[in-house]
Amino acid sequence: QVQLVESGGGKVQAGGSLTLSCAASGGTMRSYVMGWFRQAPGNVRDFVAAILRGGGSTYYVDSVKGRFTISRDNAKNTVTLQMNDLKPEDTAVYSCAASGGGSATYASSYSYWGQGTQVTVSS
Repeated sequence: QVQLVESGGGKVQAGGSLTLSCAASGGTMRSYVMGWFRQAPGNVRDFVAAILRGGGSTYYVDSVKGRFTISRDNAKNTVTLQMNDLKPEDTAVYSCAASGGGSATYASSYSYWGQGTQVTVSS
């Protein structure tokens, strides 16, 4: 069993930055594709970004390309989402997830989830 704990959420004005971190325990993070998803009130959970096991390949939803960067440190069992130029539409609960296989952009591919951290962007 892998446990995931997110941190770093908060409130920021439009144009600001936040860094989300996800700490993994109970397993070897290098065995998993790691992803970030977000869910705004009344919406479904949406894919944001993913990074493959070795960290060499990353994927982003179009709306965050050029603004968000996902990275991982397998030695420290952490994955980070750097979010720049935040917009009000980025407001959501952001969750870290671990996948043992399948499409990196589909929530159904992920077996382990963190509890989520709130990001609020004001205009």
